[in-house]
Amino acid sequence: MAKPAQGAKYRGSIHDFPDFDPNRDAEALYAAMKGFGSDKEAILELITSRSNRQRQEVSQSYKSLYGKDLIADLKYELTGKFERLIVGLMRPLAYCDAKEIKDAISGIGTDEKCLIEILASRTNEQIHQLVAAYKDAYERDLEADIIGDTSGHFQKMLVVLLQGTREEDDVVSEDLVQQDVQDLYEAGELKWGTDEAQFIYILGNRSKQHLRLVFDEYLKTTGKPIEASIRGELSGDFEKLMLAVVKCIRSTPEYFAERLFKAMKGLGTRDNTLIRIMVSRSELDMLDIREIFRTKYEKSLYSMIKNDTSGEYKKALLKLCGGDDDAAGQFFPEAAQVAYQMWELSAVARTELKGTVRPANDFNPDSDAKALRKAMKGIGTDEATIIDIITHRSNAQRQQIRQNFKSHFGRDLMADLKSELSGDLARLILGLMMPPAHYDAKQLKKAMEGAGTDEKALIEILATRTNAEIRAINEAYKEDYHKSLEDALSSDTSGHFRRILISLATGNREEGGEDRDRAREDAQVAAEILEIADTPSGDKTSLETRFMTILCTRSYPHLRRVFQEFIKMTNYDVEHTIKKEMSGDVRDAFVAIVQSVKNKPLFFADKLYKSMKGAGTDEKTLTRIMVSRSEIDLLNIRREFVEKYDMSLHQAIEGDTSGDFLKALLAVCGGED
Repeated sequence: MAKPAQGAKYRGSIHDFPDFDPNRDAEALYAAMKGFGSDKEAILELITSRSNRQRQEVSQSYKSLYGKDLIADLKYELTGKFERLIVGLMRPLAYCDAKEIKDAISGIGTDEKCLIEILASRTNEQIHQLVAAYKDAYERDLEADIIGDTSGHFQKMLVVLLQGTREEDDVVSEDLVQQDVQDLYEAGELKWGTDEAQFIYILGNRSKQHLRLVFDEYLKTTGKPIEASIRGELSGDFEKLMLAVVKCIRSTPEYFAERLFKAMKGLGTRDNTLIRIMVSRSELDMLDIREIFRTKYEKSLYSMIKNDTSGEYKKALLKLCGGDDDAAGQFFPEAAQVAYQMWELSAVARTELKGTVRPANDFNPDSDAKALRKAMKGIGTDEATIIDIITHRSNAQRQQIRQNFKSHFGRDLMADLKSELSGDLARLILGLMMPPAHYDAKQLKKAMEGAGTDEKALIEILATRTNAEIRAINEAYKEDYHKSLEDALSSDTSGHFRRILISLATGNREEGGEDRDRAREDAQVAAEILEIADTPSGDKTSLETRFMTILCTRSYPHLRRVFQEFIKMTNYDVEHTIKKEMSGDVRDAFVAIVQSVKNKPLFFADKLYKSMKGAGTDEKTLTRIMVSRSEIDLLNIRREFVEKYDMSLHQAIEGDTSGDFLKALLAVCGGED
């Protein structure tokens, strides 16, 4: 097993057992398996409390004392997932990897995900040890077996990774960074078709540190992360492999945290994946994986394993986990920087925002107006034509069509559409036909009219719009409803929630950069109002006002710095702390602001997912977001959606809607990821 570098901090969860005696352990295991039945508790306690090096000594002592193979005896005595886990722990890591790969390529079909996970994440040294272990265990050549079981570019990249010749991290060349960015750009985005060989060569051989600089520069040069280009240019298992390589280069622990989460989320558990990762990372970086897991998923790895598994299998996994982390949102002190870097990677400030609906080429408003009139004239309605025209024109073009429709036919296009369409399709098409500010104004009005208030809609709109968008909404609201938005909010909401909404509705958020000294002061206010400051000061009413002012008026870059200073000051994440310390609409409004500041496309991706998950669909939220973000950042939202939920937005819509409403939504969605 690769040892940590000299002076590096050990980040595994399993340590050498003190006062270790391999003979005594061998005797204890023999006693636990002797006679009728076996003492599974004793077996799991002993094996999960020893390091892999110590387990090998126990295995040797067992053979010397009893002339028997310990792994064979364990296989005989144990069953199922528990047996697989314990036997996995008994093998040296390289042999464990070799066994996993052998299983992945044996029999009918191939477990490509297993191949990707192992070969994309291992170091040069681990790869060399794996190749040697495979040869020793199976008397076969691993490269030859991989070639025999895979094909195409996927195969070529696996073979490159199998060489274990990635440059070490001290190999970084600034000139070469620029050249690699250019080569990747020309091999993908600028080329008709894709030059896969360039992607394979650069991602398969350059040092991790070098590639991190390449990824940063690629984003600055092209306006999109390398992951987006890979998704757009590559496909199938090759695409999945290259994305895994990129994730491991950015952060191997984050890659494994995500794999563990996906292994346990939803119905059923991918036990093979869970076992493989818990075994292979327990003496490498389990503490880092735990920390990132809690940061990303707002729950500890320990608690998820506890809720998703059972029996001795669960007990053994929890031992490998190494303990439960503190409450969600609290960080180990050294993890503050890791958490902030995760936000920085996906921060809107560094990513070009792109919509899915763009102006149509060769646009002819006269032709479109006539085609729409024809689609609605006479008996029946040609919904397909209406959907095709309206979802493939920009909002500015739709306004021209609306004007030409009136000039030609003396009729209001909106009124005709309203009369011809119904239900969810009507809401979507009419929403697309409205100018954005008037659409938002109408959504706010609907959220406040009738019995009860739709606080979630108010929060979603007012917490996420830019100053310019808010000012346009105010004008549209006044024009359409002859009442100021502020007056409407004042009469329909109350208390702190009303103050927050009115503050957001003024559209006076600062637009400058960050101020570190001021950010520290703001973080201190947040720590005091959220009751985790060491030395509270000032009266509570004044602090509440200041806290609201900070979240509602500071610029996004400044607030990102405030959140980082908050972590450094308290070892807590501000979003989790707000959820814990506050309640009701005030909490929801502040959480929405924080999430929007951290990553606005991800905020909307979460809202879309929640609108479609479970029984029933929240069509109003689904429609509102698809309409309002279609020309702003729906492409970014799509990327965040597939990254977080392991399914595309296109797939989610397909599985949750139907008919013409489905067709129109998919057209607005703009494609499959």
